[in-house]
Amino acid sequence: MSAPDPLPGYEPAMQNAWDKEVDHLDRHCQAFVRQSPWLTLATSDADGFPDVSPRGGEAGFVKVLDAHRLVLPDRPGNNRIDSLRNVTANPQVALMFVIPGVQETLRVFGTAAVVAPDELDVDLTEFGRAPRSALVVQVRKAFVQCARSLLRSGLWKPESWPGRGDLAPMGEVFRDHCRLPAPLPADDVMHADLAQNL
Repeated sequence: MSAPDPLPGYEPAMQNAWDKEVDHLDRHCQAFVRQSPWLTLATSDADGFPDVSPRGGEAGFVKVLDAHRLVLPDRPGNNRIDSLRNVTANPQVALMFVIPGVQETLRVFGTAAVVAPDELDVDLTEFGRAPRSALVVQVRKAFVQCARSLLRSGLWKPESWPGRGDLAPMGEVFRDHCRLPAPLPADDVMHADLAQNL
């Protein structure tokens, strides 16, 4: 694609930064999707207010139907279903796939529709459960993002990880955010017994 005019104060991007964008999932993009256990899903509501949601599973939990379509299963969560509500009002989505240890990410853009899993000729069972619904993403464009942000962050270097620092225990966070009379139980109990209700 032709490069747009740069913003004031910025140098023009190299042409390769634009030429790397493709309108389908080639073999490199498909391989990245099949090895990725984690992604972020960006959606927006009818008014354009944005949301971003983390999604994860076993590597390859997102299925490649063909060079133009992906299937993202919806796993049990807190039942807010913000992403699904948004897609029904505004189908435009963006996904960023991550592979642990790999510095590059894969960015995919397109439109999505909520479908019932039994409408698809693909097995979406994971951890012994089928999803309640799935998003079929019609790919409009895709490209591999360069490694600079992950290199700068040291994300894959445990020795650089800051730890929890000044973060309060999550039971205390939920107490304050939800205006509860007392902190929730310890994290392991909360995640095992209460996460479906938060």
